Amino acid sequence: MQSIFDDSAKLEKVAGDFQFIEGPIWHPDGFLLFSDIPANIIYKLTSNQQVEVFRRPSGKANGNTLDKENRLLTAEHENRRVSRTEKDGQVITLADRYQGKKFNSPNDLVVKSDGSIYFTDPSYGVSKEQEEFGFYGVYRLASDGKLTLLVKDLVLPNGLAFSPDEQKLYVNNSEAGYIAVFDVKPDGTVTNERLFAADLKDASQGGVPDGLKVDLEGNVYSTGPGGVWIFSPDGKLLGKISVPETATNVAWGESDRKTLYITANTSLYRIRLKIAGVRPGK
Repeated sequence: MQSIFDDSAKLEKVAGDFQFIEGPIWHPDGFLLFSDIPANIIYKLTSNQQVEVFRRPSGKANGNTLDKENRLLTAEHENRRVSRTEKDGQVITLADRYQGKKFNSPNDLVVKSDGSIYFTDPSYGVSKEQEEFGFYGVYRLASDGKLTLLVKDLVLPNGLAFSPDEQKLYVNNSEAGYIAVFDVKPDGTVTNERLFAADLKDASQGGVPDGLKVDLEGNVYSTGPGGVWIFSPDGKLLGKISVPETATNVAWGESDRKTLYITANTSLYRIRLKIAGVRPGK
């Protein structure tokens, strides 16, 4: 852990009094966006540390990321879709169905350097009666609009991220309490599913493997019981960042991408690290 942060590094609470926040993403123009799902709002943390409403209603947005043109991509629970915010502010639907059936509740998403969007579709935002599939998938939306179902055997897939070389895709299987990893094939599909990290469980503390990100050295940062769990590229648990609330997701921030922002139930936190994070879509 000494290579990841100094002993002097301290977790700082940036803002609070939210309902349940998720989906942090740093914009290169110098601000952070994050979702408050039940409040139906996407918030903006400005460069002077003020919290403003960026969008209301948000479609009960959960995960957010940026595409290669720095346009906001959002997984919307209520609208059961993946959306994109255009430069003029218009919000358009990129995908809301697979083979004619509506998605369950798109949760989190990540962009590959070829512009394709990978996203998870568990059931957190819908009732059992609303589900149309009978499974919870991981999908790939290619830049030409082709939608491919990649995985459908995870209990409830949640956060996801690529390794720095994009040869691996990590997916959190929240209710099962582990991180799965897949090899990414040249055509963008995935194969060779296997266990990356197991037993992200602790009955004495709140939290599950939910959001995750990867740094430039290939270390994997996943929310879990008690805070953020940090794993080496080979799946060894290096240590944890303790968070006083249940951590839900993480994102790299600031111009050097060495500040880890953490959404946690009702509050937003951050901590300075030594290693920069992978930039979305790069």
